[in-house]
Formats: sequence, C-alpha cells, structure tokens
Amino acid sequence: MTNRLFDASVDPAAVPEADARGPWAYLWWLARIRPWPLVLAAVLGALWMVPLALIPLVIGRAIDEAGQAGGQAGLYLWSLLALGLGILQALAGAGLIQAAVGAEAHALSVTHRVLMRQVVRLGATLRGKARSGDVAASAAADVESIGNAFEVVGRTIGAVVAAVLVAVALTVTSPVLGLAVLIGVPAAVLGIGPLLRPLQERDEAQREQMGIATSQAGDIVAGLRILRGIGGEAGFAERFRRTSQQVRRAGESAGRMEAWLQAAGVLLPGLVTVGIVWLGARLALSGTITAGELVAFYGASAFLTLPVSTATEAAETLSLAKVAAGRVCTLLRLAPEAVRPADPEPLPAGALSLADSATGITAAAGRLTVVTAPADRTGDLADRLSRAGAGAGSPAVRLGGVPLDRADPDEVSARLLRSGPADILFSGTVREELAAGSDRSREDLARALFAADAADVVDALPGGPDAWLDEGGRALSGGQRQRLVLARALLAAPDVLILEDPTASVDAHTEARIVDRVAALRAGRTTVVLSDSPLWRGAADHVVRLDAAGFPGSTDRSAGVPS
Repeated sequence: MTNRLFDASVDPAAVPEADARGPWAYLWWLARIRPWPLVLAAVLGALWMVPLALIPLVIGRAIDEAGQAGGQAGLYLWSLLALGLGILQALAGAGLIQAAVGAEAHALSVTHRVLMRQVVRLGATLRGKARSGDVAASAAADVESIGNAFEVVGRTIGAVVAAVLVAVALTVTSPVLGLAVLIGVPAAVLGIGPLLRPLQERDEAQREQMGIATSQAGDIVAGLRILRGIGGEAGFAERFRRTSQQVRRAGESAGRMEAWLQAAGVLLPGLVTVGIVWLGARLALSGTITAGELVAFYGASAFLTLPVSTATEAAETLSLAKVAAGRVCTLLRLAPEAVRPADPEPLPAGALSLADSATGITAAAGRLTVVTAPADRTGDLADRLSRAGAGAGSPAVRLGGVPLDRADPDEVSARLLRSGPADILFSGTVREELAAGSDRSREDLARALFAADAADVVDALPGGPDAWLDEGGRALSGGQRQRLVLARALLAAPDVLILEDPTASVDAHTEARIVDRVAALRAGRTTVVLSDSPLWRGAADHVVRLDAAGFPGSTDRSAGVPS
C-alpha cells in the first residue's frame, strides 16, 4: 500500500484516514504511512554530512604526517582518504536529493488527496463551514509548507550525526576543546529557540490574512460583471487594497522575525567557532596540540556552522509546517451535515417522489412541480430538499417515502441533484465539463444542450464541444453560463432534479423554449423547479406557493397551500 500512495493515479479514497487531532499528530501520521523516503533521506544525509565533518580531521592528520621524517607515505594515504571521503559525499549528496524530493512529494501528494477527499465529503456544506480562501490557501501554501518540512529531515539528521561525530573526535584529541564544542554548539542551537514562538505566531497571522485576501479576490472575480454593472468596482478594489496591505504588513512582520532567526543562525555558531579557534591556538602555542591538530580543530569548528544553520532552517521550516498542518487539521475536522445512518433504508427503484411535510411541498414521482417562494428563501429551501443545509437531517423531508435522515447519503447523491446559481463551470473542454466524468453519449449531450437552449452557445465557441472553457466560464455571459450549467444538470439525468431559478438570467423568449424542452426531456422523471416565473408555473403538473410563514420554525403553516 505504501508504494501505491506515491502513485499519482491512486484514488483519494485509497489513502488511509488522516490523524487530524493536531498538527504534530498529522505530521507524524504522514511519516508513519510511508516512512522509507524519510529513513533513506536520513541515512544518506548522514553519509553526506559525515565526510564533510571528517575531511578537516583528515587534512590535519596529513599535515602532521608531512612534517615528520619519512612521512610521504602517510601523506599519500591520508590524501587518498580525503579523496575517498569527497567521492562518498558526492554520491551521497546525489542520492539525498532524490530521497528528500521523494519524501517531499509523498507529503504533498497525500495531503492534497486527503484535502480533496474531505472537500468531496463536505460537498455543498463546505461553503457554510469554511472560507473559500482558506481552502485554496491550504491546497497551495499549506501543502507546500508541509512538503518543505519533509524535505529538510534528511539534512537535519545528517547534521546532528556529523556534529556528534566531530564532538567525539575533538574530545578524543583534546578533552578541553571537545568540552567546548559539546557546550558551545548546543548552546548556539538553544539560543535560537526563543525566536521560534514569535515566528510561529506571526506566520499564523500572515496565513490568516492570506486566507481573507484569497476569499475576497475570488468574490471579486466571480462578481466582476455585477460590480461593473452597479459601479462597485472602485469600492471593492479599495477594499481589496486594504486587505492586501494587511497581508503585506503581516508578511513583513514575519519576515523581520525570520531575518532575526537567520542572523542568530550565523552569529551564534560564529561565536562558537571564534572561541574554539582562540582556545585551539592557545593550546598549540603551549605545545598541547600539534599544528595539524590546530588546522583540524579550525576546520571542524568552521564546519559546525553548517549543522547549526541546518538546525536553524529545520526549526523555521517545522514552525511553518506546524502552522500549515494546523490549518489542514481544521479543515479535516469539519463534519458533513449528512451523516450516514447506522442502518440506512434503501430508496425504491424507478421514479422517486419528494415531499416535505414541514413546508407542504409534495412533488409526485415523475412529474414537474414548481415551487414559488420568497426570493431570499429559495436557497435555504433547495438546501433543505437536497440534504445540503440545516434541515439535512430532518425526517420531515422524504425521498421516495424514505426520510432523508434514514437514507444512505451516497445513494441520495447518486439519485438526487440540486442545481442553482451558485454552481460554477470548471476549466476544461465543454464536453468534459458537461459530462463531469460520466460516459454520456454524443446524442445525450446534444439532447441536453437542446433542452437548455445552449446548442448555439457551444456552436459559437471555436472547436464546438471540444472548445476550452476557462475557470468559471469567464468568457461567457451570465445567461450563457446559466444555460450550460442547466445542460450539465440535465445531462446527469438524475431520478430527482431540483432546479433553483434555472432561467433567471435569460430573456423571456429563451425561457419559454427552455421550459417546454426541459418539461419534455424530463418527462417520467421527478423535477422540482424553485421559481416565480409564470412560464414555469404554466408548464407545471403541480404548483406549490409558499410565503415566509410556510418555512420550518414558523407558527403559521397554513400558507403552504398547493394550487
């Protein structure tokens, strides 16, 4: 299973359930489900860093051998050893890069998949539980931060092993210098610690502002045509400018703390190096150590700046990864409204009726029912009937005679579809976008486009059904987008179709054609249209009129009277 997790073709459902109890629990879960890239990176990191630590000691020994009578053979031997260490470091470095990138790719891939699976689970309820900017930022910035943390693990472990080896070697040569290293290097690393907490807090603040800015940008892009029509472009641009400035200030604050952290990563190990060199020079002058050992001590102390800087990088990266993993866990802990019952009741075969005793809505199986309700309540009503809102678990709503809170959510999703103005067009070809992964034939597509009066929209595009749609259908007008969204819903051919104001953005002539064609195409299937259009009411088999008193929670239910 662990090998298949790295395969990009693996379905998100094949990934084990994530441990979302907290950021560290999630990061540890990522490491557990596929540990081999991290283990290999750690081994190769040690093989890459240890030769770099040993080379100064080998060079120092070569200098001492050269200063002795007849020391040419020893000089050649230690020089060859230094060459061998260099070759080993080069080979280990090449392998380390591949292993580190593999560990990073694993973290990126799995986190993307668990986020995708969670978004699919939440479905329409996601909009009311999280900002779209938070989801977008998690799928981009947070996932990248988590991947960076996995990439640095191998180098960090190698740096720790090499630092310990150098400390042991120096202690064997000179206990005084070894003790200085054993005290100085950990002190330099610990000196960085007080900067981590402020950095993490500022990173969290920046991440929060980025989520807000992303949400606002998405809202502006989605509503640009409306903003232009009402002259609100300048106002929203000014609002986004203020938000972007808040993001900038938060980024500058985090950047200043990162700069202090980097400065400490250079200053503290530099002080350790200066102290060790000074102490080594004093010992060399007194004859306690040789000239070669002094060179070795200087090279080793200079090398120790690398483990400390690597530890600084790791601390900063893990701090960012903790913030990112916390955001991911927040999304993973969101619960969908539709909860699978312990013993779900199957829906009957064939056409399904839809009824809500709380509002008086009754849609007979295989018939076209039009519901007229206050404009500000149609969205809530569509949510209630489609098990996407607060009334999702209400036993008052029955599908095929089965209470929605007793039905299997997967079966409900497969047989009931709600389509409304919040639906968007994704990027891709027209054929791929409207088919939405199903195996519908060209004839089915042509019938759906004809019923939605969208055939002319597709024909006008370069390439027809194979034309490329930008995300959101930005190049289309509002009416064209609405007709393509309606065609997508009709092509799905669900047993029950709930349409929320499906012709609100088209003219009366187009609406008349759509009403007649949809009624003909959906004959024998249950269709519920939420609209106050007289054209829809004229084509309906049954009409239900509701006012504000006809909704759940009201004391007056008498307004929900079928006509």
